[in-house]
Amino acid sequence: MGFKLGIVGLPNVGKSTLFNALTQTAAAEAANYPFCTIEPNVGEVGVPDDRLDTLAGIAKSGQTIPTRLTFVDIAGLVRGASKGEGLGNKFLAHIREVDAVAYVVRCFEDDDVTHVENRIDPLADAEVVETELMLADMESLEKRIATIEKRAKSGDKDAKTQLAILEKALAPLREGKPARLADIAPEEQPAFAALQLLTSKPVVYVCNVEETAAGSGNAHSAKMAAKAEAEGAACIVISAKIEAEFAGLAPDDRAEFLAEMGLSEPGLNRLIRAGYQLLDLVTYFTIGPKEARAWTITRGTKAPQAAGVIHTDFEKGFIRAETIAYEDYVAAGGETGAKEAGKMRLEGKDYVVKDGDIMHFRFAN
Repeated sequence: MGFKLGIVGLPNVGKSTLFNALTQTAAAEAANYPFCTIEPNVGEVGVPDDRLDTLAGIAKSGQTIPTRLTFVDIAGLVRGASKGEGLGNKFLAHIREVDAVAYVVRCFEDDDVTHVENRIDPLADAEVVETELMLADMESLEKRIATIEKRAKSGDKDAKTQLAILEKALAPLREGKPARLADIAPEEQPAFAALQLLTSKPVVYVCNVEETAAGSGNAHSAKMAAKAEAEGAACIVISAKIEAEFAGLAPDDRAEFLAEMGLSEPGLNRLIRAGYQLLDLVTYFTIGPKEARAWTITRGTKAPQAAGVIHTDFEKGFIRAETIAYEDYVAAGGETGAKEAGKMRLEGKDYVVKDGDIMHFRFAN
């Protein structure tokens, strides 16, 4: 599994330019990180990971398969989207299906690019977008709560439990705050997630700046960074123009271009890393002569469930996992050397898979 990141924002903030650049970058690197278009506003990319390439080189793997990230370009979000303005209903539905949301906000001045509300104010842009999502969430919950209340009053225990969660979710929304700030206990999280609220998703603010500010940001992006820190959200600075130029370059010319721009890596890498941190994801690997492959799981996942990401039969019939830490695998020059050095461990059902583990699952058919 990978994860789905929804890209939202007002018109003319650089959202579609960024989406196109990110997916074109992936398309140009098809040898290692294949890209495909699922539908016009959805792009799937491979997650760059130097460790995977290193492992594949050591094992002389015939194929390298990264884990996946799906970008969903949710266009047309304007004031009134929660009431169906523009293409609101269609694209709000897309947001329900993503794991995290990237709010692209305009942090650049350009008289040739008209702002939909005739101003350059990224804080206000973010507020417009989130307000529409909060209004949609409130409408969704208030429609459900009346029915649940009737059942709860009749003594239905499940309805009482659901009602309590609905009321907790509504509390911040009624105060003009996103649902992700609701006071939800750990045991209530599955039921809360099942509500599919738009503002319950983790958020990363993407500050689209002018080219000269791509490395350090500007005054506008600094305001967004402060907002993100106060909310516990992520914030990154990207120049969509630079990303578009980068996407059009031959792979051999990209490192020099980034150096000229004062950047150490493309925006795609930073955006992916922010998404992984937001969702608390880690990566494990399966390595062999046929293929080297990366798999994404949530931090804290135990071995049987990690095996289930590959195939449900692996989880059902799980016996044990042969495990080597990434550093040990590299230091020993591969699986054979790691075994000889006593670095391969046999782990059972309670083992929590760590980031970078090389796994081989034993299971009963």
